[in-house]
Amino acid sequence: MHSTNLLLEEPIRMASILEPSKPSFFPAMTKIVGTLGPKSRSVDTISSCLKVGMSVARFDFSWGDAEYHQETLQNLKLAIKSTKKLCAVMLDTVGPELQVVNKSEAPISLEENDTVILTPNQGQDASSEFLPINFSGLAKTVKPGATIFVGQYLFTGSETTSVWLEVSEFKGDDVVCVIKNSATLTGSLFTLHCSQIHIDLPTLSDLDKEVIKKWGAPNKIDFLSLSYTRHAEDVRQAREFLSKLGDLSQTQIFAKIENVEGLNHFDEILQEADGIILSRGNLGVDLPPEMVFLFQKSALHKCNMAGKPAVVTRVVDSMTDNLRPTRAEATDVANAVLDGSDAILLGAETLRGLYPVETISIVGKICSEAEKVFNQDLYFKRTVKYVGEPMTHLESIASSAVRAAIKVKASVIICFTSSGRAARLIAKYRPTMPVLSVVIPRLKTNQLRWSFTGAFEARQSLIVRGLFPMLADPRHPAESTGATNETVLKVALDHGKASGVIKSHDRVVVCQKVGDSSVVKIIELED
Repeated sequence: MHSTNLLLEEPIRMASILEPSKPSFFPAMTKIVGTLGPKSRSVDTISSCLKVGMSVARFDFSWGDAEYHQETLQNLKLAIKSTKKLCAVMLDTVGPELQVVNKSEAPISLEENDTVILTPNQGQDASSEFLPINFSGLAKTVKPGATIFVGQYLFTGSETTSVWLEVSEFKGDDVVCVIKNSATLTGSLFTLHCSQIHIDLPTLSDLDKEVIKKWGAPNKIDFLSLSYTRHAEDVRQAREFLSKLGDLSQTQIFAKIENVEGLNHFDEILQEADGIILSRGNLGVDLPPEMVFLFQKSALHKCNMAGKPAVVTRVVDSMTDNLRPTRAEATDVANAVLDGSDAILLGAETLRGLYPVETISIVGKICSEAEKVFNQDLYFKRTVKYVGEPMTHLESIASSAVRAAIKVKASVIICFTSSGRAARLIAKYRPTMPVLSVVIPRLKTNQLRWSFTGAFEARQSLIVRGLFPMLADPRHPAESTGATNETVLKVALDHGKASGVIKSHDRVVVCQKVGDSSVVKIIELED
C-alpha cells in the first residue's frame, strides 16, 4: 500500500506516467462528497457511487421536499447495507440564497442590451420582462451599476443558461436591469447572486430550522453544511440550535464560504466551525477570477494548520453532460489535492449530471495520482513548525506516530480512539499511508436508557483525508490493558488484511492508550 510519494521538485520519469495504476481498496486518500438527486438516487446508482469512492452523501434542500429526500436516504441505507461501505450524511441548508422561481418552467429568452425587471412580487409570472425574486429588500441593497448574476440552480458555468445584469434604475421595490449577454434561462429555479453585497437575511432561515428539526434530527445527520456563512456568530447560532435537538448535539457544522463577507471573516469562522466548504461557484462570481486560486490556497493552508477538514467544490463542471473532464478540470482536481484539500464536493455533476458514477470514479483516480506526488516531507515540517513547541501531549503523539510510520515504511497506521480526535490529529500530518481509525464505542445513559456512542465519530471520519474508520466491539474499551488490546488489534489487522491494505511482513504503526499513557508501537507481521 505504501507509495514512494515523489516530491514535486524531483524529476518524474515520463515513462512512469504511462504505467497503469495499481488497484487499491481505497480509491483515494482524498474523500468525495456526492450530491444525491434525480440522476443519482436509485439504490443501484448509489451502490455504484459507494463502490467507486463516495464516502459522504449530500442532501441539498434548496430544491426537493423532505419526502423526496427521505426516499433517497432510504435508498442510501439499502445501498450501504448491500455494499458494506460506510457513508456519512450531510444536510445542506438554503440560507440567505436569492432565487428566481419560474413556475411555468417555460424557457425565458433574454437579449443583450434589453431591460428586465427583478420584482419581489412572487405572484408575477417569470418572463423576458419580469423575473420574480424571493427578497423584497433588493432595491434598498444594490446601487446603480451593480452587477447581478442569474443562472440555473447548481449552474456549472459552462452553460448558456446564465446571464449577467447591470442595475440601471429603481421603480419602488422593483430593480430595472440592463441585460449584458444574450441567454435562455431554462428550468424551474435560478440562483441570483449580487456581487459583494450584504443581503439582510438570516443565515439559518425559519425554513432551514424546520427542515433540520423534522428531517435532520430524526435521521441523525452527521454534517450540517451552513450555506452563506458570513460571521462566526452564524456558526454559534447554528450550534446552539442543534444542541436543543438532542440527537444532533454531535452533528458537525461545516461553514460554507460563498462570498466576500465570509472571506473577510474567515479566521474567526474557522475557529468556530468543525470544517470549511469553499463554495467556488458563488465565490467565482463574487471575486475577480484572477483571485479565486489565491483564496483557495490561503484558505486550505489555514484549514490544514488548524487540523480542520477543508472541502473544495466545482471542479469537473463539464462532466454534468460529458463522460470526460476537460484538461483544465483534471488539473484543477489535482491542484486541489496538492493544495491540501480533504475532500472534493460534487454538486450538479452527480445531482443532475448524466454520469454520476463515472464522475466520482474519475475524480477519485485523479486524486489518487496527485497524492503520489504530494510533498509530504515539506508539509510535515511546515506543520510541525506551525504547531511550535511545547506541543500538547496528543499533538506530540500524533506527529511521532506519523514520523515513525514514514521512517519504517509502514503500510498503515492503526489508531484506537473513542472521540476520533486522536485519529484526526494523526491525519492532520498527512501520512503517506492510510490511517485506520478503530472507533471504540462508549456506553452512556440519560437515566432512562443505555446507549452506545461511536457511530457518529466513525462516520465523521469519512470526510477527513487519509482516515478510514471501523467500529470496534464495545466490550473492548480504548483505554483497556492486556489481552483486550491484543484482541481489538487482531480484529483491526484482520480487517486490513481482508481489504488488501496489509500483507505478510508489512510493518504497522499502532497508536493507543494503555492506562494513563499514550503509546506508539511498531509491529512487523509474520506469515
